[in-house]
Amino acid sequence: MTRYAAIEAGGTKFRVAISEDREIVADTTIPTTTPDETLSAGIEFIQSNGPVASVGIACFGPLDLQPGSATYGSITATPKPQWSHTPVLESTRDALGVPVAIDVDVGGAVLGEWKWGAAKGLSHVVYLTIGTGIGGGVLLDGKVHHGMGHPEMGHVTLEPVPGDDYAGHCPFHGTCFEGMASGPAIEDRWQARGTDLAERDDVWELEATYLAQALRTFTYVVAPERIVIGGGVMQVPGLIERLRRKLAGQIAGYATSAIRDGNLDRYVVYPELGQDAGLYGAVALAMQAHAG
Repeated sequence: MTRYAAIEAGGTKFRVAISEDREIVADTTIPTTTPDETLSAGIEFIQSNGPVASVGIACFGPLDLQPGSATYGSITATPKPQWSHTPVLESTRDALGVPVAIDVDVGGAVLGEWKWGAAKGLSHVVYLTIGTGIGGGVLLDGKVHHGMGHPEMGHVTLEPVPGDDYAGHCPFHGTCFEGMASGPAIEDRWQARGTDLAERDDVWELEATYLAQALRTFTYVVAPERIVIGGGVMQVPGLIERLRRKLAGQIAGYATSAIRDGNLDRYVVYPELGQDAGLYGAVALAMQAHAG
């Protein structure tokens, strides 16, 4: 049985696990402090659990994922203090001496859901997380899509709803997807915590409208077989049903048969791996690294 190490590297915490094939046999959570402290603690945990064949890392970004780049596998410019230009892949590989594969966190999540979760058996999938930020991963023909880098799906342009004069929460683009629909945007717009707004129909009707705008764009551009959508905001009761209704209205019959035939409950779904999608994605990345 092959042993792998998996790292889900988040801006708040790192989850580090040892797996035997798919089964997680040991895991720990490490607070994200400085790069040296956090990466060293993760490597020490892996080493303390015996040899592994390879490591997979699903990491917060932005990352340099351009093949052939001298800084491949490094975090680039990030607002996370001290983490800009951190060589995550190189540091891990040098310390452990085994093959290492890396992708952004949502790239890992879409891979995990494709291999073991809500997208199993499909070839073209979009994974979205709606939380403190908004990110998306695209899987095409069974491979996580990268171009000159990784997709930044949280920053597509949205059209403000008539009467909504909110300027947006994104410091770069204002009223982009993340600026209008992320958790901090909801709290800033309504001046209340999301948990205190659960009974407000107007809040979640507006949120569903903006979510549907973005999913309509991804539907037309990517033509996925399924959109898997998770994150803290999506835990609001009834939000995914509102989103499906809004998406059907915005698509207005102009899309694939999956939309026209009213199969939205199978087209827009929750992740089956839940909060573990990124961690299992890291396991899948480790398997890829081992296979070469």
